[in-house]
Amino acid sequence: QVQLVESGGGLVQAGDSLRLSCAASRLAISLYAMGWFRQAPGKEREFVGAISRSGTSTRYRDSVKDRFTISRDNAKNTLYLQMNSLKPKDTAVYYCAASAVGNRYETPSVANSFNYWGQGTQVTVSS
Repeated sequence: QVQLVESGGGLVQAGDSLRLSCAASRLAISLYAMGWFRQAPGKEREFVGAISRSGTSTRYRDSVKDRFTISRDNAKNTLYLQMNSLKPKDTAVYYCAASAVGNRYETPSVANSFNYWGQGTQVTVSS
């Protein structure tokens, strides 16, 4: 079965950086737009960012623009999220997801546009 496995989460201090990885198996990420979502305790899951199937388009939520960067390595079948200047409000479980959108330049941002999800990795940012 398809698996998306996130890693790289942890406990860091405000201002630190982390890089999350999402390794896919039984799914070629080159055929999918990929995204990151997060869910903080007691809150709804929210969109963080996405990268198109072509890899040439990205989209981010406003609060992470200029701090977070999504990238993909199709040869390694892995998605990344580089997070810089982390803030306590970034504390959440981070999930990667794959979307079978038809347009190779599309960057979906709605959760129900994504077909496959990982189990999540915890990111905790202390002040």
